[in-house]
Amino acid sequence: MTSTRTAPAPSITRPKAGAQGGGFAKVFGFLRDQLLEGTIRNGDRLLPERELALQLGVSRPVVREALRALSMMGVVEIRERVGTVVCQPDVSVLGDVFAFSLAQVPDAIDDVMQARIALECQAIRLACQRATTADIERLREALDAIEATMNDADGGLADFDFHLALVRASKSDVIAQLYTAMATLLTRSHRDRRRVIDDAMKATVVDDHRRLLQAVITGDGDSADLALRLHFHIGDELRRKKAMAPQGTAPAARAPAARTRISKEKK
Repeated sequence: MTSTRTAPAPSITRPKAGAQGGGFAKVFGFLRDQLLEGTIRNGDRLLPERELALQLGVSRPVVREALRALSMMGVVEIRERVGTVVCQPDVSVLGDVFAFSLAQVPDAIDDVMQARIALECQAIRLACQRATTADIERLREALDAIEATMNDADGGLADFDFHLALVRASKSDVIAQLYTAMATLLTRSHRDRRRVIDDAMKATVVDDHRRLLQAVITGDGDSADLALRLHFHIGDELRRKKAMAPQGTAPAARAPAARTRISKEKK
């Protein structure tokens, strides 16, 4: 009698739902939370890859991938024969990531400018309370640079330097870091605006920055806030005119009417 054997059913291993691609997120999230909670700090050395993999239940290649991503962000540094060391990230890296992420987003600059207004209006109020003599001097130097480069089509950087000095005078690290993260887009905005303002507007821009400096010196937060919002309205008018103008024509900025309208609204 011939015996027949039934072939064993093939062993099929199916990944758990949501497991695919989840290993990287698990490692990345774990290290992020450790950093945010202060469990690990600048200069600390992380556990070896093998121990991290065992602790989190993932493979070593997944751990390595997460560490490399953090290294590119400047959060950690992978040192040969030492291991992975926690670092203080350079905020300019965040600015590059921010610029790349918004580079192809339609009308991204409008959203950035709204965020800028919110940050700077709070920053100038804090600067009125916290600005030091050194801060005032930096603002004066930036104002001088604005006046010196007002006829330079690429002189918008001096304008940015003034506003950055204003933000730093707030002594708020968070506001300063968020503002610096937008630096690439903001400098482009300053340069673009400088190229289209007319001669009458150039004098207005200088006067605006002089008023902002004076408000910080006197410590008048309400006046500083109003002066800054009036200044920002120039940019709002330029962007509005640019959107309405026929393609290829440069918008002309006219501040007096805009300022009169805002002044009436404030009364």
